[in-house]
Amino acid sequence: MTRLVLALAVAALVVVIVKIREQRRGRDAPTQPQWQVPSQLDLDDVGGASTDWCVVVFSSSTCATCADVVAKASVLASPSVAVHTVDYVARPDLHKKYAVDAVPITVLADRNGSVVRGFVGPVSATDLWAAMAQARDPHDESSTDICAPSDG
Repeated sequence: MTRLVLALAVAALVVVIVKIREQRRGRDAPTQPQWQVPSQLDLDDVGGASTDWCVVVFSSSTCATCADVVAKASVLASPSVAVHTVDYVARPDLHKKYAVDAVPITVLADRNGSVVRGFVGPVSATDLWAAMAQARDPHDESSTDICAPSDG
């Protein structure tokens, strides 16, 4: 009988210790959305609003996929489209400011910095050209605002 009482006392002590440790540790933070595209840019962060459109690729010089996306986005450069790269190694402050937690993230913004299209991950040249065409002709509702990674 003494052993039973002692075993129950030890079990109760273990339960109390576990409860105290759980309270001290706190609860896990709720799951946060990740890999979001910024919805607004301060164009002064990337060179100003001297054109009607601005394509910004948040990238990293250590990322091969990013280099491919930067090359594809560079082709869009024209008198009315500025293309900028925000490299994590060179500008981690801007990645933090815009809560960019994955690369590459490509955004297409108007002259006010409002992001009209965004891509997370690799993007094809076709998708970039289509996004630019749709931004210039917003009456074409054949595509969505934010695109998932695509082939190419």
